[in-house]
Amino acid sequence: MLIDIHAHTCRRRAIGPTLKWTFVTPDEMLSVFDAHGITQAVLLPLVSPECQRHPIEPEEVLAIAAEHPGRFIPFCNLDPRMIGNSPKTDFLPMLDFYKQAGCKGVGEYTANLPFDDPMQMNVFKQVEEIGLPLLFHVGHTLGGCYGCYDDLGLPRLEKVLQTCPNLRLLGHSQAFWAEISADCTQENRGKYPTGKVTPGRVVQLMRQYPNLYGDLSAGSGYTAITRDPDFGLAFLTEFQDRLLFGTDLCWPGQQMPIVAWFNKVRQDELLPADAWEKIAWKNAQKLLNLDI
Repeated sequence: MLIDIHAHTCRRRAIGPTLKWTFVTPDEMLSVFDAHGITQAVLLPLVSPECQRHPIEPEEVLAIAAEHPGRFIPFCNLDPRMIGNSPKTDFLPMLDFYKQAGCKGVGEYTANLPFDDPMQMNVFKQVEEIGLPLLFHVGHTLGGCYGCYDDLGLPRLEKVLQTCPNLRLLGHSQAFWAEISADCTQENRGKYPTGKVTPGRVVQLMRQYPNLYGDLSAGSGYTAITRDPDFGLAFLTEFQDRLLFGTDLCWPGQQMPIVAWFNKVRQDELLPADAWEKIAWKNAQKLLNLDI
């Protein structure tokens, strides 16, 4: 069984953030998942303007999940500038509403403010209080991209991990996964660096902070664990309890190389069977409290 921790869909044929493709519809997504053996998928709303021309609201995600019981897992989402653009905004009623409606987490969280900006910290503390995990996208610059901005070495993320020790944070994006290796630079951190890995900040942070998880989706996650095959398998083994399979499926015809690679890992017994099962679906079941 495979549970995809990261997918995006909407009912309408809506244009995506790059303005070069349109989102996959729910039916198209299920056809892809059926062909690849993906049993369930987390649907992530997109609400921050830096990320998306067409917002995907939590209400739409909840409706899609209700129409396809047992296939989609809804998340909610918010932007820290909502309801007053203030570091004192009370988001707890909103978060509780979505949690009671069935949302299992928050994300993809993409506001392009410093990770430790007071408005961001306000959100993180309240999500921690409500008890939901949060899946974030790291941005490598302020302006010109989307995602929570951090400096090289992810010091602002570390501040969040320290301040909110009970907030389970799922790391995602180029600027997060490039930091798997110590050769990450300001020039390559927003890209997909390749080659041998010398364990870097992501490894250090995951060793130090048990509330940091890894979302393996997209080219960023896939490249991080395949650029140095021996290191990648060792990384999966070491953090088998906090890594989650994902695709980041967004548009029709999208390539998802992690699916074939992950199945090959299983077929060739490159990981212990129990470690593969954890990453494939058991970690998602535990993190999201799924009734499977």
